[in-house]
Amino acid sequence: MRYFIEFAYKGTAYHGWQYQPNAASVQETLNKALSLLLRTPIDATGAGRTDTGVHARQMFAHFDYEGELDIPVLLKKLNAYLPKDIALFDLYPVHSDAHARFDATRRTYEYHIHTRKSAFECEDSWYYPHALNLKAMNEGCAVLKTHTDFECFSKVHTDVKTFNCVIEHAEWQQQGNQLIFTISADRFLRNMVRAIVGTLIDLGLGKISLTDLEVIVASKNRSKAGFSVPAHGLYLTEVHYPYIPFQERLKL
Repeated sequence: MRYFIEFAYKGTAYHGWQYQPNAASVQETLNKALSLLLRTPIDATGAGRTDTGVHARQMFAHFDYEGELDIPVLLKKLNAYLPKDIALFDLYPVHSDAHARFDATRRTYEYHIHTRKSAFECEDSWYYPHALNLKAMNEGCAVLKTHTDFECFSKVHTDVKTFNCVIEHAEWQQQGNQLIFTISADRFLRNMVRAIVGTLIDLGLGKISLTDLEVIVASKNRSKAGFSVPAHGLYLTEVHYPYIPFQERLKL
């Protein structure tokens, strides 16, 4: 049987989702727990890669296990065994060729900025005290939605067949001292969201214009785009599949 597992994690202590030979990763930690409790080697495949320090409010992975699972009992045992910064929500039996990465139809990320220094948000949000023009930044979001080739925001030397992504939604909102950027697309390139945020910040500072943004996207050149904002403000918040009932999780 193939199973999907739905979970969340705080990425501060991990070098991303994917296994690293000399550093702690979410994938390794989850595999160890599953292998121990199921008493067989388990290698879970994630919905995507997150970089060092990036968080996930909703993440999926799939794994294979010969037999049926008592899902409520296993979830309880896994959550008791796993560290406090990884929380499992549910397990779903799926068809044998279901794939957590390739079958996802939409992913959503948020980037969090706090504009007033906070002793409590320093690991979960990026402190940026400079005034930003959110109207201009949202106009930049509208520009991005008219494009599909985002090579200019991709990490260089990335092994992908295409740089095309369809952005369904992109928006900045202010909530008190918090600025939250939300972006949804069918797929994302490596470092894409952090590079987009950095470029839109340049727009909000008046360093570039909307015309400049068009030129940057058309250039397909990462060096023309803005800086990559720090990882600890980034969250994977939603992953959608056609055969998994969507459940909006409470904000963690």
